[in-house]
Amino acid sequence: MTAAEERIKLSYRALLYEFLLFLSVFGSREIPRLTLHQGQQILYSRNLSHTVFLLQKAEDRLFIGGSNYVLEVDVNSGRLVKNFTLTDNRDSVCDQSSCENTVTVIEDFQSCILVCGTNGENPKCWKLYPTGSNHSSEVEQYIDGTGISPFTPLQNSVSLEADGDLYAAAPLYKDGTSLQFRRKAGRQNSVWMYDPWITEPTFISSFLARRRNESIHEKIYVFFREKNPDSGPEADPWISRVARVCKGDKGGSKRFFQNIWTSFLKARLVCAIPSESLYFNRLQDVFVVESEDWRDSRVYALFSSSWNSTAVCIYSLAELDGIFENSKFKGYNDEIPSPRPGTCVEDSRSLPTHSINIIKHHPEMTDWIHPIQKHTPFFRSNNNYTKIVVDRVQAADEQMYNVLLLSTDTGVILKILEENSNAFIISETILLNGSAPVQSMKLDSEKRKLFVGYPGQMSVLDLQRCQDYKASCEDCVLAHYPYCAWTENGCTSQIGGIQNLATGDTLVCRTNSVNKGGRTKRGTSFLTAAPQPIERIVPKGVPYYLSCPIESHHAAYSWEHRNFHSPCQQTQSICLHLIPSISADDHGEYTCMSKERDYTKVVTKYNLRGRPEPRTLSGGCKQTAQKEWLLIVSAAVLFCIHQQV
Repeated sequence: MTAAEERIKLSYRALLYEFLLFLSVFGSREIPRLTLHQGQQILYSRNLSHTVFLLQKAEDRLFIGGSNYVLEVDVNSGRLVKNFTLTDNRDSVCDQSSCENTVTVIEDFQSCILVCGTNGENPKCWKLYPTGSNHSSEVEQYIDGTGISPFTPLQNSVSLEADGDLYAAAPLYKDGTSLQFRRKAGRQNSVWMYDPWITEPTFISSFLARRRNESIHEKIYVFFREKNPDSGPEADPWISRVARVCKGDKGGSKRFFQNIWTSFLKARLVCAIPSESLYFNRLQDVFVVESEDWRDSRVYALFSSSWNSTAVCIYSLAELDGIFENSKFKGYNDEIPSPRPGTCVEDSRSLPTHSINIIKHHPEMTDWIHPIQKHTPFFRSNNNYTKIVVDRVQAADEQMYNVLLLSTDTGVILKILEENSNAFIISETILLNGSAPVQSMKLDSEKRKLFVGYPGQMSVLDLQRCQDYKASCEDCVLAHYPYCAWTENGCTSQIGGIQNLATGDTLVCRTNSVNKGGRTKRGTSFLTAAPQPIERIVPKGVPYYLSCPIESHHAAYSWEHRNFHSPCQQTQSICLHLIPSISADDHGEYTCMSKERDYTKVVTKYNLRGRPEPRTLSGGCKQTAQKEWLLIVSAAVLFCIHQQV
């Protein structure tokens, strides 16, 4: 088979997958159950092309890095507390588009806040002392920011503060070259990478995995994607990686590998549908749900593909670390020395040269890192999701659940419940009237708030907004929302109450009631009152339509009239019933019904009645009247459909 035929085969396979994904998503319940509009908005003084967040939970403060300043915001009230202006100290000439000092790094660091920015293509760092710190100066120049902040906000960068040290990935040169992960400031000496280890990287995230009573073995994990060394016709140009270094790595001795990581290892991160040979190779974002025992921590990784689909894969940190501990070194076939290359030691400067040479020439693991679900991603979609955070919630059944929050490039937040390795798509929330890209997201898991940064403003998403599911006990249960449960006060975030995240069945609403203390007891049924019919007078011979709001995209809707059932003509948010020409048989009561799982609900009722006509229309006039009514009805229906597009 020629290379051209191989490329055609790959393209056909990707197109076939996209078509099958379309059918599986839009022909099933793998869509958001609800579409919501909410979000408290906080406007900045002007549009910002780039924003970064730092959340100080203990102080109830959120710091927002923009261009030439940092904002301090009270997370409870949304009030702007302080505006820190960063002194511009450019030493070089810059063109107008790059003269801004765009903040790219903002970290808690040694009893202050470390802020680094582009500073007109001359990166610099400052120390900020927030309100109430009793420091003589609010802003102080600190160190040169090269290697910590990029030269422009369009260049890639990542930062991490860990135990008083600052780690960062940013270019050393204005053209974006020498982009690598380094320890740049703090208590320990500076350490950097050996250039051949990575090729054209884009760094995504990094974190420190803490080990109780094993500080010497604590490691930093770095997630990135890089140029694929495989240039074959079916190979994606990019592959995703995770690297690992020891927190206490001091580099090699003065004679060999001085100030270069002696523990650097990397492995390929896989998110795929192996049976279809389809890989999501482009890592976009990472969120780590940490546990008291580091081995129980989970890595949630968001990927995209060459055919514009996205996926979420979940990894066990214990299994991920096991690859680094047990895999062979790619390209190295001799006996592995002791200590094994990559092992954390008291003083890396005393490591044998042979062990460091293996790290130098063979840092990649032969084995790949696979997700917990190896046969398919946890979640996949045709939408372009760009960021991910994960909240851990204790629900009414006292079990812990994970809720994934994904953002799109158009400013929509998707909520997904992780339920026994299955994804239940709770809702999509539209935070802005117009579409805008999400630049940053920060989760306050204690206050159950999500801070979402856009150009020029920030939205605050209240994760405990239970009033969206308040109509009935059944609606509260069907929401599959672990933050909420049904109590005597309705669907609320109170502890206790009625919920059924295990199956979503609403039988619990008919076999339990709620004490004033919030606890459930056996007994009373919850009966939802049927809506009163909407009266309509419609003359005979004219077309007419009835509409019913779609409250859940997971429910099936139908119309009932005189014991006859008919499916609705469904748009994104309206269920329609069209009557071409009203006759005597068409008068009477119409009921719009929804059925979801074990719950059938009356959504809307109409009562159509005729009226005596004062005079008889001639055939021509009657036909004209019907045409006019038909035009009116058609226009109304088209308008409803257009509103959903």
